[in-house]
Amino acid sequence: MSSFRVYIGWDSREDIAYQVARHSLLKHASIPVDVIPIKLPDLVDQGLYTREIDPLASTEFTYSRFLTPHMAGFEGWALFVDCDFLFFGDVAELAAYQKPEYAVACVKHDYTPKESTKMDGQVQTVYPRKNWSSFMLFNCAHPSTKKLTVEAVNSQTGAYLHRMQWAADDEIGEVPTEWNWLEGWNEEPATGTPKAVHYTRGGPWFENWQDVAYAQQWKAEAEAVRNAGLG
Repeated sequence: MSSFRVYIGWDSREDIAYQVARHSLLKHASIPVDVIPIKLPDLVDQGLYTREIDPLASTEFTYSRFLTPHMAGFEGWALFVDCDFLFFGDVAELAAYQKPEYAVACVKHDYTPKESTKMDGQVQTVYPRKNWSSFMLFNCAHPSTKKLTVEAVNSQTGAYLHRMQWAADDEIGEVPTEWNWLEGWNEEPATGTPKAVHYTRGGPWFENWQDVAYAQQWKAEAEAVRNAGLG
């Protein structure tokens, strides 16, 4: 059985967030998973990323996330996810949303952030389909997904990329909210936990964000990461 490929955005300011996302995802996975960090310096060195620095880009992987299908060889399915996630669910369950007619599947949030700034003081930009691109299940061989060439990712607008204008509306599948559960926005489930918590406002790795939902579970994962010598 080939491994399911998961690409996680990596930011030099938030390595511990990446490590926790990776650790928690692998802990709950019942299938082989390859986790690959999307590191901007590596992509620049490889000539895959040539965009000018965008002052509105809140992370180092704001645009490079759309290189996921290219890095996956435009074959099979691959998941992109932001680094500020905590997983409780088994990514094997995402197979249920891998329909051949879809170029991509995601949680279709109707979300307008309450805060004007993000966790580290970055401007909280508001735009249509906000947070859809923070968790993308790519059908890498789909003709519309193949529009995400290296050239396109380096030249197209943020709106074209993040609003998924490279795919027709009926080519965008829907994943349940529990897979991209926005802390501080979505309601906590009556029982159990979401499949994946997204600390889009700020997470427990920031001093001023210690009282967020599921903070103790995140801290426990961070401790496990440190004990393993990874963070």
